[in-house]
Parts: sequence; C-alpha cells; structure tokens
Amino acid sequence: MTTHFLRDDDLTPAQQREVLNLAQHLKANRHALQPLSGPQGVAIIFDKPTLRTQLSFSVGVAELGGFPMVVDGKLAQIGTRESIADVARVLGRQVSAIVWRTYEQSRLEEMAQYAGVPVVNALTDDFHPCQILADLLTIEEHKGRLAGLTMTYLGDAANNMANSYLIGGATAGLHVRIAGPSTHHPRDEIVQQASQIASVTGGSVRVGDDPEATVDGADVVITDTWVSMGQEAESGSRKGQGSPFAPFAVDTALLKRAADDAIVLHCLPAYRGFEISDEVIEGPQSVVWDEAENRLHAQKALLCHVLGAAR
Repeated sequence: MTTHFLRDDDLTPAQQREVLNLAQHLKANRHALQPLSGPQGVAIIFDKPTLRTQLSFSVGVAELGGFPMVVDGKLAQIGTRESIADVARVLGRQVSAIVWRTYEQSRLEEMAQYAGVPVVNALTDDFHPCQILADLLTIEEHKGRLAGLTMTYLGDAANNMANSYLIGGATAGLHVRIAGPSTHHPRDEIVQQASQIASVTGGSVRVGDDPEATVDGADVVITDTWVSMGQEAESGSRKGQGSPFAPFAVDTALLKRAADDAIVLHCLPAYRGFEISDEVIEGPQSVVWDEAENRLHAQKALLCHVLGAAR
C-alpha cells in the first residue's frame, strides 16, 4: 500500500514522533540517508507562488540522493490541459514521489488515487502539514519537548494554517489555542477531529475570539498572513482600516501576556505592521529563521517516511 501525506492526521502520534526524531538526526547529519540515490526523480509541482517550499524540497531531494524535477503548474495546467488522473499515471511511472502545492484538497487526493507513488501535500487551501512538522521541530528544539506545552495561533483562524495547527498540534499532545474573528473560525469538523486526537494524546483544543485570553501564559505564539494565496482580491478588507483581524496582530504588548520565555513563529512571508510587528519578528523571542530552515530537515524526514526508508 502506497503511503501518502495529504493532511496532518495521515501521521499517527507515533509516526509523527518518528518523523521528528529522524528530522533531528538528519539536521545533525545532513547526508546520513540516501534513499533516492541513483538519482531517483521526485516531481515537485507548484500551482501557487513559492520560495521556502521550492527551496527546501529541492535541496532536500538532492541531499537524499535524488533529482528534484520542479514543474511549473501554470505550464502543466493540470486538470485543465489534461486530467489529474492522466497526469498522475504519467508521473507515477517516472518518479519515486510527487510533491504538489495546489488549490483544492480534492486535487491532491485525486493525484494520490492514481499516481501509484507517494504524494505529499506541499500546501492546499485546506492544509499545510509540512509547515507544521517544521514548526513542531522548531518548538522542540527551543523548548525541549512538545507534549503539555500551550501553542497559540492568532489571525485568520479559517485558513489552512489554523487547520493544520489544530490537527498537527493535537497529534503532538500540545494544548492548541486558536483565536480569530468569529467570522473566520475553523470548520466544525476540523475542530472535532483535532479534539478527538487530543483526547488520546493528552492535548487539548480551544477556539475563540479573544486574543489576550488566548495568549495568556502561552509557551508558543504563532501568526500568519491575513491574506492567503487566492485571497488577494480581499486584501483591502483584510488589511485595510477596520480590518477584523487587527486586534489579533502579534505586537509587543500582546506578546507580554505570554510566558516570559515564549517563542514566536511565523511561516513567512511576513507582512510587518499587519499580522506581526517588526519589533516582535526581529526580537529575541522570534525563532522564525530556525523555523524556515527546519522545513528542509522535516521534509527530508517525511520523504524518508513515505518512501519506507526511515531508519
């Protein structure tokens, strides 16, 4: 049976732990595993803008001994010029894995149905699970553990990052607090799924619209852009005067409500002066550059997992 990584709960708590342990090993020994030696090809497809994802997957595949075949989704026109199923069957005969950054989650699921090789979610409208693995790796590096910590996320609580923080954080046994305007909350089924996972791992889940109460005493404070890819037409209402997200901006005053040794994460790109202040992202509690680097190590470990090459 082919192993895919389409959403955060495709990893059990034990598997997530194994991936994070392997990520730590590969960070210390970057060429310790070469499951793609040959080199074997990995198709890395981008329908949406990218910097860190393209960089980290390309470098990661190369360090695992493979060849990163980057595909411009605008040129390929997958699902328009030819069907996703047809593309999947072509790719699956020539590469060892497929990494896809696309729009609807259903597109990724169809690719996985027909490819015959592992398919990895490099971001969809619903989830960004590779980013959460990198964030968990970063938190553990700075805090020494995951289970039992309080992780907060503020801003657009209806986006893919909020969904993945809920499910991925619950899988790690974190106490996950999400805060955003009541008009921009996660779907009920996402919250229910995260709560069910948390009941097994010892974590917890809370969603609300009070930024101060959410940050109080937190070990980790996270935010993301208020204008996700595909929402550019809404930029004026999301970032302009009277934005419903303004009270959820992570600035020095809000950060003071967190634990004294709290760390700050942002998956980037960051829009300073909106979701996060310059003083915070450049401040001593910011670990965003470690977080960006850890995309490489976490994704290498994940590829080893889906390829069945984990040590």
